[in-house]
Amino acid sequence: MAAHGSANQPGQAVEWLPFFTGAIVAMLNTLSSTLASTARAWRGSLAFKPASRQPEKLLELYEFEGCPFCRLVRETITELDLDVLIKPCPKGGTRFRPEAERLGGKAQFPYLVDPNTGRQLYESSDIIDYLYAEYAGRPAPARPLGGAVAVMGSNAATLLRGLRGMRRRPARVPDQPLALYSFESSPFSRPVRELLCEMEIPYILRSFGKAVPQEIGPPWVRTRFFPDMPVCGRNRRAMHEQTGRLQVPYLVDPNNRQALYESDAIMSYLKTTYAA
Repeated sequence: MAAHGSANQPGQAVEWLPFFTGAIVAMLNTLSSTLASTARAWRGSLAFKPASRQPEKLLELYEFEGCPFCRLVRETITELDLDVLIKPCPKGGTRFRPEAERLGGKAQFPYLVDPNTGRQLYESSDIIDYLYAEYAGRPAPARPLGGAVAVMGSNAATLLRGLRGMRRRPARVPDQPLALYSFESSPFSRPVRELLCEMEIPYILRSFGKAVPQEIGPPWVRTRFFPDMPVCGRNRRAMHEQTGRLQVPYLVDPNNRQALYESDAIMSYLKTTYAA
């Protein structure tokens, strides 16, 4: 009996190996994403001073997740609590890169198109200044050393993520854009955005920045210490009314009437549904 039990142990170890390997990979993925946010001092977390008005038509941002300059614009989008239609343009992309080049005359990113004013802008600093002036009615915050510090931190974040969100992977495009509730520095939202970018799947970025100091930290902090505090923030209120939760990432796919939490579940769904 003892010998028989011993003979099964190697097989049992092999059966558990994929589980442990997957757990380690997931842990390292979360760790590197957390370090990437730390490299940018967790910019793109808070929306304490949102835009004074929302665009009537969605802004359109041509960008790719691994681009250090695009990251600076996405941080501003979170901090101003703006919703934007993201048109991913990874290297080797064939869907939106040609469109951006046709509209602007060059393949340079980020590239913002505002259908409300007709403005089209390159350069992250110009886009940030424009968003603050047009929708917040105030100047953009001062950028130390002309923004060099921010660019260095953003480059470090890209390297810490192993250049994810840079290269195209084959996928089919949905009929309607998806919607992703996210804030830029969220370590769990970032892998989902990277995958959407690599698959060139357009999506509406629903900003989910923390609107008051009591919301800083994971969701359980608010639940435990501030259970009676009203929910603040446009998209935060909307999600809470619809689902009773305040959690990102949250993906809504109108093409298949699917709505999912949890980054692993969302990425599995995207690969199963849209991977070529």
